[in-house]
Amino acid sequence: MKQFFSLRTGIIVIFLIISFTVLNLTLFNKQVKNFFYSVSSPIQKTLWKTGDNVSDFFEAFGKINSLKTENKKLKLEIQGLFAENISLQELKKENKVLREALAIGLEKDFNLVLAQVSGKDISQDFILINKGSQDNISKDLPVITSQKVFLGKIYEVYPNFSKVQLSTHKESSFNVKIAGKEIFGVVKGKGNSKLFLDFVPHEKEIKKGDKIITTSLGGIFPKDLLIGEIQEVIKLDIKPFQTAEVKPFFNIKETQELFIITEF
Repeated sequence: MKQFFSLRTGIIVIFLIISFTVLNLTLFNKQVKNFFYSVSSPIQKTLWKTGDNVSDFFEAFGKINSLKTENKKLKLEIQGLFAENISLQELKKENKVLREALAIGLEKDFNLVLAQVSGKDISQDFILINKGSQDNISKDLPVITSQKVFLGKIYEVYPNFSKVQLSTHKESSFNVKIAGKEIFGVVKGKGNSKLFLDFVPHEKEIKKGDKIITTSLGGIFPKDLLIGEIQEVIKLDIKPFQTAEVKPFFNIKETQELFIITEF
C-alpha cells in the first residue's frame, strides 16, 4: 500500500513537471496549453490546498507555542506581583504595630526588637518567632505586644528564631500588683492560655474587673506591663491567701507581631 502511494505521488510530481515544461514552451498553441491546464488544475488545486493546510497547521502550532511562552511569562509576573503584594501587606502590618507602639511611647521606655510569630504550639503555651541570636536575642528577655501587654519570655534561642514561653505556661510565675492599689501577688500560668493570681493576703480587697500589671520586684521584668483582668475571686478561710482567676489581655491566636524588650 505504501509502495503504491509512493508510486502515485511520483507519477503526479513527474506529470506536473512535464506540464509546467510544456506550458512554458512557446511552440505549443493556446489549445494545447488549455488542455494541460484543464488536466493539471484539479491536481494542482489539491496539492496547493494540502500545502496551505500544512502551512496553516505549522503557523497555528507556532502560535500555540508562542501563547504558551507568553502565558508562562504572565504566570511568573503574576506570581511576582502576588509576592510583592504579600510583602507590602506585611510591611503595612509592621507599620501599624510600630505606630501603635509609638503612640504609647514604648520606644522611650525600652529598647525593642520587632518580631513576627512564625509558629504556635498553643496547647503547650509556646510560640516561635523569627528573631534569634543573630539579632542579639538572648534567653529570658520579656516579650510584649504593641499595646504593652506582657506575653511571656524568651525560652530558647537559635541563630534565626527563638522559642517564647507564654505567661500562661504551667511553669511560668512572676510578681504582679493590682493597678491603682498597693496590693501585690504572684501570677502563675495554668496552661491552655489561662492564668491565676495567688498569694494575695485575706485582708486585701480584690474584685472582678481589677487590672493586673507587672512589678519590678526581682528585676526580672519591667514594671507596669499589662497582664490581665480578674474574672473570679476565690477566698477560702482554710487557706492563708486568696486567689483569683485571671483573663489574659492577649489572644495568642490573633497575635502576629510582637516586641522583644532587649533593655529596660
